Amino acid sequence: MSKLLPWFCCLLLIAPLHAAELAAPAARTIVLVRHGYYLPDAHADEKLGPHLAPIGVAQAHLVGARLAGLPTRFDALYVSPLQRARDTAAIIAGDFPGRHFEVVDDLAECTPPTWRTKITAQEKPAELAACKAQLDRLFARYFKPATGHERTELMVCHGNVIRNMVVRALGVDPQAWLEMSVGNASITRIRVEADGKFKVISVGDVGHIPPNLRTGASGDPERSLAVPALP
Repeated sequence: MSKLLPWFCCLLLIAPLHAAELAAPAARTIVLVRHGYYLPDAHADEKLGPHLAPIGVAQAHLVGARLAGLPTRFDALYVSPLQRARDTAAIIAGDFPGRHFEVVDDLAECTPPTWRTKITAQEKPAELAACKAQLDRLFARYFKPATGHERTELMVCHGNVIRNMVVRALGVDPQAWLEMSVGNASITRIRVEADGKFKVISVGDVGHIPPNLRTGASGDPERSLAVPALP
């Protein structure tokens, strides 16, 4: 018994240290991908919206390959409930066999308050307030340090959501979100350090998409993969 006692004491000392390590704050990197290009569809589900257009499907394959080539493993995969985001995530999932996307309702597209009066004039005050509350919840839940070990998480969502998360991370007026533009299937990376400080690493990166397939950002022309009529 006397020989076992020192080992038992050591275990009692190690256990609290191990528990402290598991509870310690760690860095979290969030990779936000905007959905691919889509076209309005009068027959689409009213709540879910339309599917991706052919060019959006191509963009989703390109961003999926880019993500799969990153030297990191995603600890969690999240997607907006809207159809264009779900389509994009389904294509990306082809590059991550065996992985599952969790639907997060607060990743849905909405219009938060903005300085642009032309935009706010088209929205009901109650809807602007509801969107702000939704994005408040999203930011508070996910944009914070990880616990125990560093994490990297993927979110497939929408332009308004991504831009609003960026201005929040920058600590500027959240109503400034429309002062930037992110293209379809672009990649935005935000890192939350263990001490809670933010680092915006990239915004709207489309380096994986050839110029003739880029859409959605300011200055990008409307494009289609449809076969044109023979001259």
